[in-house]
Amino acid sequence: MLKNIITLIIAAFVLNVSFAQKGGDIPFEKEFFKDKKSEFKEAKKFLEEGLAMIDVPPGYFANYAGAIPLLKKAYEFNPKSADLNFKLGICEINSQYKFDALHFFQDAYELKPTVDKAIHYFIGYSKQLHYGFDEALYEYKLYRNTLNQKDDFAKIKDVNKRIEECNSGLLLMDEPIRVWIDNLGKSVNSKYPDYAGVISADESVIIYTSRRESGTGEEMTGGMYMEDIFISEKAEDGKWQPAKGISDRINTKNHDATVGLSNDGLMLFTYYDSGKNAGDLFSSTKQADGWSKLEDLGKNVNSKDTWETGATISFDKKTLYFVSNKEGGVGERDIWRSKWDEEKERWGEAENCGDVINTPYDEVGIFAHPDGKTFYFSSKGHTSMGGFDIFKIIMNDDGTFNPPVNVGFPVNSPDDDVHFVMAGNGRHGYYSSFKEDGYGEKDIYIITFLGEEKIPLTNAEDNLLAMVAEPVKEKTVMPKVQVSQSDLAILKGIVRDEKTQKPLEASIELVDNSTGQIIQTFKSDPVSGRYLVSLPSGKNYGIAVKANGYLFHSENFDIPKASGYMEYEKNVDLKKIEVGKAIVLRNIFFDLAKYSLRDESKTELARLKKLMDENPTLKIELSGHTDTRGSSSSNKTLSLNRAKAVVDYLTKAGIAGSRMVSKGFGEEQTITSDAEIAKMLTKDEKEEAHQGNRRTEFKILSL
Repeated sequence: MLKNIITLIIAAFVLNVSFAQKGGDIPFEKEFFKDKKSEFKEAKKFLEEGLAMIDVPPGYFANYAGAIPLLKKAYEFNPKSADLNFKLGICEINSQYKFDALHFFQDAYELKPTVDKAIHYFIGYSKQLHYGFDEALYEYKLYRNTLNQKDDFAKIKDVNKRIEECNSGLLLMDEPIRVWIDNLGKSVNSKYPDYAGVISADESVIIYTSRRESGTGEEMTGGMYMEDIFISEKAEDGKWQPAKGISDRINTKNHDATVGLSNDGLMLFTYYDSGKNAGDLFSSTKQADGWSKLEDLGKNVNSKDTWETGATISFDKKTLYFVSNKEGGVGERDIWRSKWDEEKERWGEAENCGDVINTPYDEVGIFAHPDGKTFYFSSKGHTSMGGFDIFKIIMNDDGTFNPPVNVGFPVNSPDDDVHFVMAGNGRHGYYSSFKEDGYGEKDIYIITFLGEEKIPLTNAEDNLLAMVAEPVKEKTVMPKVQVSQSDLAILKGIVRDEKTQKPLEASIELVDNSTGQIIQTFKSDPVSGRYLVSLPSGKNYGIAVKANGYLFHSENFDIPKASGYMEYEKNVDLKKIEVGKAIVLRNIFFDLAKYSLRDESKTELARLKKLMDENPTLKIELSGHTDTRGSSSSNKTLSLNRAKAVVDYLTKAGIAGSRMVSKGFGEEQTITSDAEIAKMLTKDEKEEAHQGNRRTEFKILSL
């Protein structure tokens, strides 16, 4: 009996060897390589070293990228090992080579269908990454059928989520959006991971995270470097300049990553692992001598033993939206918000943004658009087609959110698509994506949204025949392609000294003229004098530019609702407080043909009173001006009465009447002549010129 059993065992072994030689699984055992002992020994060493890097105890990180070259050395010797093929697939699916994992999993299955209980899951995931959603669904369902409803609850939940992603992917690919997606190029991207790009609203600067060797971050295992922050500026020809490390005050030997940037590009938010907590958020502002040292955002944002990984600031810089896994959330990492406390000069207590935006899965990469109502974020939940997808969500006036919408394919892919930011114009988006044709593991791309496709013009058959006999001469106007743009205006330019033209650091006060409320105070760049202010639609804004020793400069912008995107470039030349200098008070308002001051004028008048209080010996002339429409005499009377109205207001506010003189010039000193207005092409241009002629000015008479 024993002899028969031994005979059967030997027969089975011989049969297995025979099958392996015909193309089946060849285990990494010396019995199969008796004629290649030395080669086997060397390959086995590579195999064991590679496996040691991924088969690690709980709590330790597997080094998949580091294991790949070792396992491939073993693979060169024995490509017919089902287990080795499976292990290589696992390493690649968890590394920057994930798109190459599919053939290893397929080979493993062909060599030995029972190689691993999860083989169908990983074939399905690999198919999903290659947009093979139908094939992935088939594999996922095969895997799900092997699971036990009672014991494998977590695995069933996971594979069901994958199935939902594939169904979403099929729907999204059926209705692709029209975009161009272009790599930002080698000036920005490298062979290393580059991601988390943040931009100024006018796209003049991009600041992002990189794990390249030229940074200050120390090298980690597997040839990867710790994160550093890099900056690139756009030249006048529209090309990005070679990136450089942002500042030694920000970059350290540890992880330093970008998470957000204010619209004007002067306030940067970063992630930094200081060692105190799991990972915190910090801010830095641009100053005359460079970027400031990082400042902790405080205990209401950063919490002990929690992970804060993303941040964005509202256009008025009064609300911070950030990502955290702190207690009280809806899922794993959620989006929270905190309002700036003016009295305590710190961020206030945080509140969760709720379950309309947050899911039981991760939400990251929150971005507040300059229009004040539109947000973009990345989520593994909602209708993701795999990994993180980018979603758009609109905030209502009461702070609640409408349901998010997937921005669509091909912007989103079956892998992680994160850190999306949108330019002020609503036409260009920037994001990080892992694409097969990229320079590195992740690259930064620019997305150009093209809008709806043109409707082709059709012709009846007789028209087509007529064209053969006689060519059509008249021009045909194609339907205009409508591109969804933001409802806001961007005001930007340089603040300079009027005489020297040297850039100035100035404060820029943004006021809601209808309420008199100061929305926010901004600063111009302390080095270049550049400024940028975003003006969401639906308000009448007053803007005042101020610097010590200079007269303030005011502007007025009325941005109607749903007005689309507008960009204004206005260089501001501030005048020193000197005798003879005059400025236009653009936020003094009167009703048509009347001289009673409207309530919207109070902020500008308060600004003028403050100037008089700060310069107690200042004596000024206040003058009124009109356009040329109407009679000359009535215009002169109206302009004088309007100047007197301003003087009367300031007198009642405590400014001595002896310090002010009122004059009415009517139409005598127009800024734009009637002859120039007559040459203008549009009615709007002409009306704007007339409006510029109707103004209130003040001039310094003595100091």
